[in-house]
Amino acid sequence: HGHQANGVSELHSNLMVQSLFADFAKIFPGRFTNVTNGVTPRRWLAVANPSLSAVLDEHLGRNWRTDLSLLNELQQHCDFPMVNHAVHQAKLENKKRLAEYIAQQLNVVVNPKALFDVQIKRIHEYKRQLMNVLHVITRYNRIKADPDAKWVPRVNIFGGKAASAYYMAKHIIHLINDVAKVINNDPQIGDKLKVVFIPNYSVSLAQLIIPAADLSEQISLAGTEASGTSNMKFALNGALTIGTLDGANVEMLDHVGADNIFIFGNTAEEVEELRRQGYKPREYYEKDEELHQVLTQIGSGVFSPEDPGRYRDLVDSLINFGDHYQVLADYRSYVDCQDKVDELYELQEEWTAKAMLNIANMGYFSSDRTIKEYADHIWHIDPVRL
Repeated sequence: HGHQANGVSELHSNLMVQSLFADFAKIFPGRFTNVTNGVTPRRWLAVANPSLSAVLDEHLGRNWRTDLSLLNELQQHCDFPMVNHAVHQAKLENKKRLAEYIAQQLNVVVNPKALFDVQIKRIHEYKRQLMNVLHVITRYNRIKADPDAKWVPRVNIFGGKAASAYYMAKHIIHLINDVAKVINNDPQIGDKLKVVFIPNYSVSLAQLIIPAADLSEQISLAGTEASGTSNMKFALNGALTIGTLDGANVEMLDHVGADNIFIFGNTAEEVEELRRQGYKPREYYEKDEELHQVLTQIGSGVFSPEDPGRYRDLVDSLINFGDHYQVLADYRSYVDCQDKVDELYELQEEWTAKAMLNIANMGYFSSDRTIKEYADHIWHIDPVRL
């Protein structure tokens, strides 16, 4: 039993003190603190992303590896076309590497110039890979309805493992692969949309995928993700984030500014309030035409013609059995936010400038800062040079 308990993001710590440990916290307020998680820049930038690291070295020197706050100097370079272009080229190189891997391993040809939209993390209902899939199908339907319009091409990349006995998580992986099969083989769609599930997710694969991401999906239901750290890894590698106000996303918003992150969906308070009033997912299904279409398609076997009833239980769990993680409540906000992503991606220099601002403001999210806070405030120890 330690003398102190800490949460791993400001939101998490606040929620713990208000709910789980409310009674304790009233008696011992000083024993509950916050230490926000961080990631190591050595592995997640220097090793994972040599092409971006080279650009940073050239303009900022090499010391950011051990003092990540030095990345802040990159803000001064956001308007320099030369640096902007170099950051963009580094991203393109990483996307080409990932595209090669996808072609070799999965036999899917993707265009490296498309927007790489990535969600890699454990497959869990609270992380809402399912909501991501609903957007992918919505996009598919829109393209089918107007194939000749000017679409921003996208590659939707999923990865992550499911716990061995977690039926719903495996079911969602199956759905992603079924949706991929239909979309990737539709001649009307071509390069405009590709869907890829990368199996056997690992740290080594993460080091290949994260540097290649344009958009980082951090879409857990507000109030469910303690911190998350892939959100930090992606931003550090020059991806923009689409996310809810959950976990460390809240602090990332504080650090990078509202103009440089795509925030959508209900807040933790609104989620709780909706629950209290009695959340009725069916109403969202009945009122939103696109959502209605997507759920009907999944439920009627459009993506599993050989087994039309395969996903009836999944659709049922959303419409009729409470939709515990409020996917339908956040769907419209999410889809509309994805439209804003498209608009910005068409402005390449502006997109890259925002990506650079994300990189520049990731200094706080170094695990070096995290460990120092533990040492100072919880362990009460001093570092020693070895």
